[in-house]
Amino acid sequence: MTNRMWGGRFAETPSEIMEEVNSSIDFDKRLFAQDIAGSQAHCQMLAAKGIISADDAAEIIRGLDQVQSEIEAGTFTFSRSLEDIHMNVEARLAEIIGPAAGRLHTARSRNDQVATDIRLYVRDTIDHLDHQLADLQKALAIKAKEHSDAIMPGFTHLQTAQPVTFGHHCLAYVEMFGRDRERFADARKRVNQNPLGAAALAGTSFPIDREMTSQALGFDSPMRNSLDAVSARDFAIETLSAAAISAMHLSRLSEELVLWTSAQFRFVSLSDRFTTGSSIMPQKRNPDAAELVRGKAGRVIGALVSLLVMMKGLPLAYGKDMQEDKEPLFDALDTLSLCVAAMTGMINDLTPNLAEMRAAADAGFATATDLADWLVRVLGLPFRQAHHVTGALVAKAEARNVGLHELALAEMQEVEPRITDDVYSVLTVDSSVRSRKSLGGTAPDNVLAEAERWLKQLG
Repeated sequence: MTNRMWGGRFAETPSEIMEEVNSSIDFDKRLFAQDIAGSQAHCQMLAAKGIISADDAAEIIRGLDQVQSEIEAGTFTFSRSLEDIHMNVEARLAEIIGPAAGRLHTARSRNDQVATDIRLYVRDTIDHLDHQLADLQKALAIKAKEHSDAIMPGFTHLQTAQPVTFGHHCLAYVEMFGRDRERFADARKRVNQNPLGAAALAGTSFPIDREMTSQALGFDSPMRNSLDAVSARDFAIETLSAAAISAMHLSRLSEELVLWTSAQFRFVSLSDRFTTGSSIMPQKRNPDAAELVRGKAGRVIGALVSLLVMMKGLPLAYGKDMQEDKEPLFDALDTLSLCVAAMTGMINDLTPNLAEMRAAADAGFATATDLADWLVRVLGLPFRQAHHVTGALVAKAEARNVGLHELALAEMQEVEPRITDDVYSVLTVDSSVRSRKSLGGTAPDNVLAEAERWLKQLG
């Protein structure tokens, strides 16, 4: 038996292999709510324009409501022979209301239908991710406020660079995830364009009202070119680009949590809720949640590459290749959502080990830049000369295995005779962080103010 939804042209049924490669219902069934919403908006528009009768429209709406109830209740039977969510819904609609169901597909195609469904789905997911990322920002801002003056080493090249505060470090990620939200919000503008009414590729001869369906579905406007409407997937690619960048940020934070929870760092601790043990080493507490977030970032980035490669050789308009957009898109957005939730949980759960962080900041000559700045500010040395003098003092301290603040004044004066006792005022990590009052600096007052600003903004 041929497919009753499109088989009039065909005398034979598709082979089992064709059915297997052609079917998308296993993954696109999650679009049922968007598909039904689009169909109802289309139906109401057809009736308003007199293209179908009001009685048929009422029956179609009633039937679609029943289909949605059945799917939500788990009593709906999906058929792989019907290929996709669109045909499954329409076939069940025909069983419920009879021949009137066949009028629903007037003036549309599966091409504009699926484009509409995916845009609605991506729009909903962006809104969900925005709420999740805001929650993560809030968790980080709370930690920043609580630890605005907790001193830790700041790193470049993973080497001790200058002392910063733990709160300042947390706020760096608040900024990153804020930009992620901006990227998603900007992508949403281009997602929220209505392709419904483009039909297969050329539009339709029926007197449809695309503004009406746009308003009903919450789109900003109809798309202006029917070829573009059915063949564009750049909105999904742009969304995945934002997702990949956000996943990369999550991965960087995960890497820091992996390092910080190690015995070599001991900067933070995670509870049993976000760690696991070893099957052979009873002493282990593994930061598996952080490691998995770090690993899953690759799936999100891979999905972006997958869609770019899939689309790069396609002429206008629709090609069945584009069916391959859904699985990587769904997986990437699901994965990102899970990773954001896991990271928010870890941030809420972690406990900073303040003594270990401060001890690490005290080591590694973290105040060397403060010493160089003092030589410039007080003695008037050119910075390059001050840099050289400071390097010589660091070498002297390193040879004695002491900190810069532990060098005697006479030892310092061997390198630069004009150094005075006042130099010790800049050689503590406390004085270093307090001095960084420039906009965006790590001074505790700055950090506290920024944390409070973010918390007020996040609500």
